[in-house]
Amino acid sequence: MNFDIIKKEGAAKRGVFHTVHGDIQTPVFMNVGTAAAIKGAVATTDLYDIGTQVELSNTYHLHVRPGDRLIHDLGGLHKFMNWSRPILTDSGGFQVFSLAGLRKIKEEGVTFHSHVDGRIIFMGPEESMQIQSNLASTIAMAFDECPSSVAEKSYVQKSVERTTRWLERCKKEMERLNGLPDTINKQQMLFGINQGGVYEDIRIEHAKIISEFDLPGYAIGGLAVGESHEEMYRIIEETVPYLPGNKPVYLMGVGTPANIIEGVYRGIDFFDCVYPSRNGRHGHLYTHFGKINLFNAKYEKDESPIEEGCQCPACKSYSRAYIRHLLKTKEMLGMRLCVLHNLYFYNNLTREIREALDEGRFEAYRKEALDNLNVLKE
Repeated sequence: MNFDIIKKEGAAKRGVFHTVHGDIQTPVFMNVGTAAAIKGAVATTDLYDIGTQVELSNTYHLHVRPGDRLIHDLGGLHKFMNWSRPILTDSGGFQVFSLAGLRKIKEEGVTFHSHVDGRIIFMGPEESMQIQSNLASTIAMAFDECPSSVAEKSYVQKSVERTTRWLERCKKEMERLNGLPDTINKQQMLFGINQGGVYEDIRIEHAKIISEFDLPGYAIGGLAVGESHEEMYRIIEETVPYLPGNKPVYLMGVGTPANIIEGVYRGIDFFDCVYPSRNGRHGHLYTHFGKINLFNAKYEKDESPIEEGCQCPACKSYSRAYIRHLLKTKEMLGMRLCVLHNLYFYNNLTREIREALDEGRFEAYRKEALDNLNVLKE
């Protein structure tokens, strides 16, 4: 078993996930570096300093540029980007369906046009596994279809059935690839993805089916794509009990600090989201009392740090006024400091959650943290 559950409080779990690139303390927030870099001039050396456990990169984007074979020939993604801790690669499925524009879905896979140069690309389960094997990530995600949140139930049902067939092909191909002599990471792990839109009956049935594949971990995909928070929480509550209780559960692409706390409460172990880096680049900063916008005029002469007591590189050395000045003058340092703060905040948030679970006080922590996150209204 790769996953040790140390403590439980209701559905919330405190665990350790063992990988070839080191242990992951869960619950964990994975820092998103889509094209093998965090947007905002953040280096992998910075990621160590702000407490990052897992870096997440994207199969589709790295396949398009610089090319997965090139990364393989340079020793794999860990060596390429100078990062020794775990890396999770998204299968590319979501990008294929959200970015690619013209596409044709068949049982074999998907034919689509690159968003970079328009060239035609084919990607199916085997191709996704081959690309991720070339990248040599720690955890590879299964190739799936992420149906639209407004898709008809009949379409979602057929889509989910195809995703199940694709998962079977992913598992078979990864087992083959892990046995090849030139494979860099022969202990690469595959996570399956639960789909089903907002239809709990489809979600539950799919969770039961993919649980039988006995994979190292499972994800819930296709949420935070337009449905309400209440709908998302409902689907999580309905689905998690039907996934293996001794495996980690990853909620893909979610979300806000409150989403993470509520996700842990409902049994989620892994999270990722572009919010901290994307919002940071625009001067929107997370604190324990809500989000602030440094472009607001009231911070022009504010000599305090972004958040009192924060130990991130920005808060330890610079004032709100100075960082606001950097943003207003479009100095890259301003964007970098904001992204570092937000990523530190998210990494620290999950550390606080782990400590609360360790000490048996998660429910009290959850209530106080959620109340505090609503204090600031900007």
